[in-house]
Amino acid sequence: MGPNPFKPTAGKMPPILIGRQAVIDDFTDGLRNGAGAPGRLMLVTGQRGFGKTVVLTELGNVARKAGWVEVAETASPGFVGRLVERLAATAHNGARITANPQLTVPMVGSLSLGSVEIGNTAAPSTLRDAINHRLKRMDKGHGILITLDEAQGADIDELVALGTAVQHVIRDQDATGLSDTDKWGVALVISALPSMVDDLLDQKVLTFLRRALREDLAEVPVPDVRNAYLKTVRENGAEISLEDAQMAAKASGGYPYMVQLVGYYMWQSADRKGADTIETDDVRQGIEDAGMAFEEAVCAPAFNRLTEPQRRFVIAMAKDLPKPSALVDVADRAGRSRGWAGKYRLSLIQEHVIRAEGRGLVGYAIPHFGPYVQRLLSTGVVSLD
Repeated sequence: MGPNPFKPTAGKMPPILIGRQAVIDDFTDGLRNGAGAPGRLMLVTGQRGFGKTVVLTELGNVARKAGWVEVAETASPGFVGRLVERLAATAHNGARITANPQLTVPMVGSLSLGSVEIGNTAAPSTLRDAINHRLKRMDKGHGILITLDEAQGADIDELVALGTAVQHVIRDQDATGLSDTDKWGVALVISALPSMVDDLLDQKVLTFLRRALREDLAEVPVPDVRNAYLKTVRENGAEISLEDAQMAAKASGGYPYMVQLVGYYMWQSADRKGADTIETDDVRQGIEDAGMAFEEAVCAPAFNRLTEPQRRFVIAMAKDLPKPSALVDVADRAGRSRGWAGKYRLSLIQEHVIRAEGRGLVGYAIPHFGPYVQRLLSTGVVSLD
């Protein structure tokens, strides 16, 4: 067997992008259809592990193949300044001089004044200027893609600055009088957790986001995962049966990160035996190892981010596993009203932590989340007291 083709590391591009082609097609159409196309302003949402960063990486690949420039950033403090610097650097080939001036003082000697970075004096000072400055050095019809990951952690003022700059650049291009296909373009793709999107959209200063094409990443259908396992394994010099691929796919729950984890560990199990066939025991071992890794990387952070009432709700569901929970039972166990249960049912569904399983029934939406909560209960880490 060759190198493991499955890539569960966060943000690492996997060999397959199953279930995400519609997002890629929408963005590709946006670039092709010219200024004003919906796919040029996109908001990608999904829980952690749903592949938001991977999707942004792939959209960057699409843009570069189309002759565009991509500038990718994470929404940590100061990202607007970093965008300006990176755009200016690409426009001026990164030409900078770093000097370390000193001052000589009689009887004392030389004193360092620190490092001073001297850039091109024509470098733009605002994001709007930086984008326009870079666009002028590109062929007509091409443009700049800005991707911003983890927007739920962004400073609102910086998001406003980003949105305002993009809107002004679009207006600047409209003023050129060129056709939509000849205008220099700008595209913006932002990713965020579902729980934070509504908070962002509620900000009156972020109205530009309401016009974005919203792409909600969901679970991948199990048959698609099974076929992806079959294809990936065989293309990388190994074999797996249809039945074992189905077992692995079902265990993944269609959760993109879990898909990669199961694939990684079942491949590892076979590889360590020197086998070129992934057998049933390898799949079972892969599922077990993937479950442990998934709980640590996804379930624990997801549980910790919940509010106290939300935690109480999901804890009250744990007794019913593996069956769905009746809303009335959740309310009774939690010692709360039916109205309370209805309120937090809705919030947890919106955050993709639970899902409706029929009239008055709910189940866990995150793979392994239920067993994880059960273990917290059994070990006394949490309780409903």
